[in-house]
This record gives sequence, structure tokens and C-alpha cells, in this order.
Amino acid sequence: MTETAVALSHMIDCQLRPSEVNDERILDAIAAVPRELFVPKAKRSVAYVDEDIEVGEGRFLLEPRVFARMLVAADVQADDIVLDIGCATGYSSAVLAQLAEAIVAVEENEKLAGLAEKKLADQEVMNVAVVTCSMCDGVAKQGPYDVIFIEGAVEDIPAALIKQLKEGGRLVCVKLEGGVGRAHIIRKSGGEVTGQNLFDANVTTLPGFERQQGFVF
Repeated sequence: MTETAVALSHMIDCQLRPSEVNDERILDAIAAVPRELFVPKAKRSVAYVDEDIEVGEGRFLLEPRVFARMLVAADVQADDIVLDIGCATGYSSAVLAQLAEAIVAVEENEKLAGLAEKKLADQEVMNVAVVTCSMCDGVAKQGPYDVIFIEGAVEDIPAALIKQLKEGGRLVCVKLEGGVGRAHIIRKSGGEVTGQNLFDANVTTLPGFERQQGFVF
């Protein structure tokens, strides 16, 4: 096995499976995407360690354990349409693309969005559309979505994103409360929206999602 293959195997067997990530669809999706190709060359040797990896422009890939557990919570199905907020270099979208029918990947940083498009094309991921726009606004015209995935810790979950959830839809993020991060899921059922904390998750903050005055889930 190559060094990269060993690192990937170790990540799955020693980080993900012991953290209650046992869905083989999710593990296969993660195994299918070369994480090291979505980080700067200088960081490829640590691409599979259990921590956020900086990819430039002040942005990070979520640590594998948190990302995988969020995927479990999202329960992505093969016919789902997913909105991936803050896709950065496209790694998360590439993994989600293995699980869902189509991904709308939102990135407001033009440099990262261009990088994501190139890397997804290089990996021949054909069911992802990268959109450069405000991450807080989402892409309503392509919605509603079965799943909305936010790639980083947020204080505020914008109402504009929640409105883009389909009936039965799930929004998954890491929510900051008093400086503590917790994976959080919002579900829309019967026209009602409910939120639930899932597990502790201290990951890097996604800029632009600071708490605003007014109603917040």
C-alpha cells in the first residue's frame, strides 16, 4: 500500500469507525475521494489527521471525524439534492457527490471557487455545480433542498437558508453557543422547523455567520 492509502485506511479504521461512523455508504464515499488533493501540497502529508486543515484564504476543511459524523446525521439519500455551503476547495462536495443525486456548492471566495471547480473536474465529479455567491444567501433558485450542509462553525443560521429546506429536509452544521461548538441538525417536517444538538464539535468558524439580533434557531 502507498503511504496515502495507509493514511486513508488508518483514518477510517482509527478515527471514523470508533466514532460511530459505520455506514458503509459513507465510508465508501470518503474512501473514494483523495482528500490530499484538496489541500495545499505542503499539507498533503497531514491531510488525513484528525484536525481541520487550512486550505488558504483563511479557510479550512472540517476534520474527518466531525465531517463524517455530520454526514451520518444528514442521512443523505441517492436521490437527494444537496446545498453545500462553504465548499472551499471542493472536498466536501466531492464526498457528498458520491452519496446524492446533485450538489450545489456555494463558495463566495472567487479564488477558492475556481480551485474547487478545477479539482472537481480533475476528479471527474460531474454532479456538482459550484456557485460563487454569498454563503449566507444560498441558492434559492435551485432549491428547495433535501440537505443543506454548512462547512464550518456558525453562530447564526440564516433564515434564508432554512427557507430553502424541502419538506422532510435536514440542515446540518456546527453551532457555536457560548464559544462551544456542537454539531446541530435542523429538520423541517409538517411545515414546522425544529433543531437539535448532536455532539460536541470544535471546528474552525465559517466567516459571515456571526450572530445577528433577532430570531435565531
